[in-house]
Amino acid sequence: MSKANLLHRRDVVARLLKDRKGMVAIGGLGASTNDMAAAGDHDRNFYLWGGMGGAVMMGLGLALAQPDTPVVVITGDGEMLMGMGSLATVGLQKPGNLSIVVLDNEAYGETGGQVSHTASAADLTGVAKACGIADACDITTMAEVEALAPKLHDLKSGPRFANVKIDGANIERILPMRDGTFIVNRIRGSLGFGPL
Repeated sequence: MSKANLLHRRDVVARLLKDRKGMVAIGGLGASTNDMAAAGDHDRNFYLWGGMGGAVMMGLGLALAQPDTPVVVITGDGEMLMGMGSLATVGLQKPGNLSIVVLDNEAYGETGGQVSHTASAADLTGVAKACGIADACDITTMAEVEALAPKLHDLKSGPRFANVKIDGANIERILPMRDGTFIVNRIRGSLGFGPL
């Protein structure tokens, strides 16, 4: 696929979070968190600032604890490469309400844009399928993003995994709230629990 035809990350995230209803969104390290903030801050956004490789496990824990709540993890290819083992646990547990969306620009954006393994040998969708996530696909068009968006609300047919090929544009950072205690208490409140 030509680099000129790749999707724009902010368009993808904005579409996935549009009409989100009660969905919880967990943003991985760096750009994916900024993309979620750019789409609009929400009391069910969980910004995972510094836990590289931990976004999928955070999403898994929340999906298992709240089976009636749709949970989407939006992360990058670098973080997914670091946390590939989490896909095996997701494949074993099979939470129907969990979706994992990888924004794959084939680069380590947080450390200078070095080429990542997904540019050549690493097939994240293949890894997800091998780990038991049957609904795993590559996405290269906005029509496919449109088709994915309503599936994120399905509580029974997951887990699902989508590797979305995006361009490598270096765009303005939209920094969300960084107060971890506030973010945790806000999401707990939105789910009907008291503060920690």
